[in-house]
Amino acid sequence: MRLTNMSDYAVRLLIYLGSHRDRLCTIAEIARVYGISEPHLMKITHRLAQHGWIRTVRGKNGGMELAHEPEDIRLGALIRDMENDLALVECMGSDNHCILSGCCGLKPIVAGALKAFMDHLDAHTLANVIPPFPPTAVRIAPARESARTES
Repeated sequence: MRLTNMSDYAVRLLIYLGSHRDRLCTIAEIARVYGISEPHLMKITHRLAQHGWIRTVRGKNGGMELAHEPEDIRLGALIRDMENDLALVECMGSDNHCILSGCCGLKPIVAGALKAFMDHLDAHTLANVIPPFPPTAVRIAPARESARTES
């Protein structure tokens, strides 16, 4: 199982906000620090604000901030809000056309694994993942040069 970039970037954005509680942060600065496109980060910011994870302030001195204390933001709840589809196999989804449905034992096993995964995330908060140093101090790896081809 792999979480989407939407969830990954949402956690990164909240880590950044949690590391800069003293001020409003902008999409531009977060995009620059993490090397994420501003339009993509804008979609994530919009979704986080819709679900009440962050507060946004419009205008010249605007930006965003956490809407809750980091220790009150459960990672499992955040992931559930950010992921569009947690159906790990077809039979767990709403558009199930598997011919084995009803006679296969895979669905309850995978559902149990997903529950254990989400329970583990629910046991942790944003406070558990905020680094001891602000993300602005993180060195962004330079873009790799394309491999040279020899003639």
